[in-house]
Order: sequence, then C-alpha cells, then structure tokens
Amino acid sequence: MNILAFESSCDETAAAVVRDGRQVLSNCIASQIEMHAIYGGVVPEIASRKHVEAITGLARQALEQAGVEKKDIDAVAVTYAPGLIGAVLVGVNFAKAAACAMGVPLIPVHHTRGHIAANYITHADLEPPFVCLCVSGGNTIIVDVKSYTEMTVLGGTRDDAAGECFDKVGRVLNIGYPGGAPMDRLGKGGDPTRYELPRAHVQGAELDMSFSGLKTAALNLLHNAQQKGETIDLPDFAASFGQAISDSLVPRAVAAVKMTGCGKLAIAGGVAANSRIRADLERACAREGIELFMPELKYCGDNAAMIGCQGYYEYLAGKIAGQDLNAYATRDISLG
Repeated sequence: MNILAFESSCDETAAAVVRDGRQVLSNCIASQIEMHAIYGGVVPEIASRKHVEAITGLARQALEQAGVEKKDIDAVAVTYAPGLIGAVLVGVNFAKAAACAMGVPLIPVHHTRGHIAANYITHADLEPPFVCLCVSGGNTIIVDVKSYTEMTVLGGTRDDAAGECFDKVGRVLNIGYPGGAPMDRLGKGGDPTRYELPRAHVQGAELDMSFSGLKTAALNLLHNAQQKGETIDLPDFAASFGQAISDSLVPRAVAAVKMTGCGKLAIAGGVAANSRIRADLERACAREGIELFMPELKYCGDNAAMIGCQGYYEYLAGKIAGQDLNAYATRDISLG
C-alpha cells in the first residue's frame, strides 16, 4: 500500500511516500528555520504562508523521488493535530484536495503518534506494546503504546516542553534557533556538574514533570552573571542544563516501563536527537535490562515519512476521514 503523506504542523513543510507503513520511498522537507531564526522563534503567519508556497512542489518531488505516479497512490495521510492552527490547515486542505482528486481514502494522523511511528521506520522488529518518551518543542509526554492505535498518556510536563526550554535558553545565549542542536554541540566536553540547576518533582504524580523552574533558574543565572560582570563557562553551562533536562526525563521513562511491565522503551520527537539524553537512556536501559529503541536522527524532527507510517496503521484500524476533516491546535493523543 502506497501512502502519500503530508506534515505542516509547525515550520517544516514535508511530503513523503511510504509503502506498507515501514518502507520510506521518499521523504522531502522544506525547512523555514533560517527565516524564523531572525525572530528567535516561529512566526505563525509566516509559517502558514511558506507552507502554501512549498506544498505543491513538495508533493510532486515526493512522487518523483519515490518513482511512483498518482495512479499508484492508495491513500493520502496528513497531520491534522496538534500544531499551529494556520499551518496545520494548509496541510489538511491540500491533503483533502489530493485525496479527492485521486479518488483515494484520506487518513488523519495525530502529529505525536507520527513521531512515535518514526521508530517503526528505523526498527523493523519494533511492535507494541512499549512505552515511548515523546520530547519536542511542543510537548513532553510519556506514552503507553498498547497497540499501533491505542495509546494512553502516563505522565507529562505540567508547563513548558523540554524542547521549548532549549530554544529559550539558546536564544538568550544567541547560539542559534532552534536551540536544541546548538546547545547539544556547545555542551559536549563540558562539565555537567559545574552549575547547580533544579530538577522539579510533582508530588503525587511521579511520572509528571515541570521545566518552567529550570528555565527560569537558567535564565536568572545567565542574567545575574551578566549584571555582575562574571564570566559563564558556556560549555559547562550547556552541559549542566542538558543534564538537568535528561535527569528529569530518563528516570521517569524507565519507571514507566517498569510500571507497565512491557520491557521496551522508545524515544521520539526533536529532542530525541540530543546526544546526552540518548546516551543516558542507553546506560539506564542497559542497567535495568530494558530494550531501547531510538529513531535515526533524520526522523527525529518533523517529517512526512513518520506520518505516512502511522497513517498505514490508522488505515488498518479503519480511521478514514471525509472532506469535512478539520485541523486542531490541540488534541489528546489517546483520541488519535
């Protein structure tokens, strides 16, 4: 089954062709990072306009790179939630038109479910049940993946997402946007114990997290040093900040696996590319006898291949949308 998939939930326009949920025939992405970097974050109106400009050409490119024609497409999948509403609408409306024109089913896909499915592309042997730590600029949740389409949130952040914290601190340091990758590079070789930063604990909700206090503490540390004329060792600071994020994520993910008894842990989302978090997960899982799955770095960020992959399993579960499909800025992952 060949699925033409689209993703436009934030600042990347993406189109892909995926066969039978696991084989990526093409994966085309038009990034807007350089444009939004000027503003230090995504400008929703600009993002929507750029999606409109790029999506038609990307659809053609995805078909060409896959070596297929429109008549070979069996279904169209698209991110319909969550995300920047104007941006999501561009992908949804284009996908509806494409499905209608080709006379094929339209499959709505939850963006975070797509990130989880990126692991199926990298690991052909991965099947539910497993626990997935989903970490990005928009969300940080621990998900019990009971089946390909049945999922429950076990815990998550009460405020800021981990990726958003990397972005905000990276912006203050003026090291680039988005901040996750520059912070990761800056922290390599740094001392993760140099600067004392908080690790929040949510009483009565052991799998929940909070990152607003960490972000505030990190920004205050930087601002206070600047006001006093003190020099911050940036590699040590970045390493300390990254370690604080990892110390909030890894133990809770491991605890969730133990709680469910599934013995398998996956990670997904843009922050899944962070080298410190990946290394800490590897050590923790090896110590606890947990099987760990991590997507290739190219599938950690937003892409359409992951949407096509999850779309295949949504289709098998009978999830088909009509031309009245709408876009949603927020949507519980358990609702699909």
